[in-house]
Amino acid sequence: MFNSNFIPINDVLLRKEVAETPFACDLDKCKGACCTLESDFGAPLKEDEIKEMANALPFVKDIISEHHWEEIEENGFYEEKDGELLTRSINHKACVFVYFENEIAKCSLEKVFFEGKTTFQKPISCHLFPIRVSEFGGDILRFEKFSECGPALEKGKEENVTAFKFCQNSLERKYSKQWYKKAREITGK
Repeated sequence: MFNSNFIPINDVLLRKEVAETPFACDLDKCKGACCTLESDFGAPLKEDEIKEMANALPFVKDIISEHHWEEIEENGFYEEKDGELLTRSINHKACVFVYFENEIAKCSLEKVFFEGKTTFQKPISCHLFPIRVSEFGGDILRFEKFSECGPALEKGKEENVTAFKFCQNSLERKYSKQWYKKAREITGK
């Protein structure tokens, strides 16, 4: 039914490129480009994430720029396009939740999570990056290629880390530790 590019793990199909592509973020070189990629669409959101993100707003208000906060107050932090929920972005680029630290774009939602102020880390689509989830009668996990991630490919190669290993925490968050363990056994990664 499926070709050898897919690895079935329970009801999820993992493209081999996820398990084989070297990847380890190098923020000093990419400057958090994934949070500021130019696009008409922000990060995909799940409906149940909206409430969690709304609850985090009071905590991120003093972290993000005044311009970003004004955008949230005026237009909200998400939008719906073509039936899909997406984070709102500024000028089709920076996510409204972005703040900068030493010229590196970072996620204010994640910052307040690690400070213990919320229980929501960030949208799962952001946490999984560079892995993207497509739905086709079940989840299909694929590797999303961006030229801005060139340094991450180099660092992954140097450190012998694949996108699959780099995203262990987010994959466990989405599917469970048992799923990830089974995926490791099947892929040998």
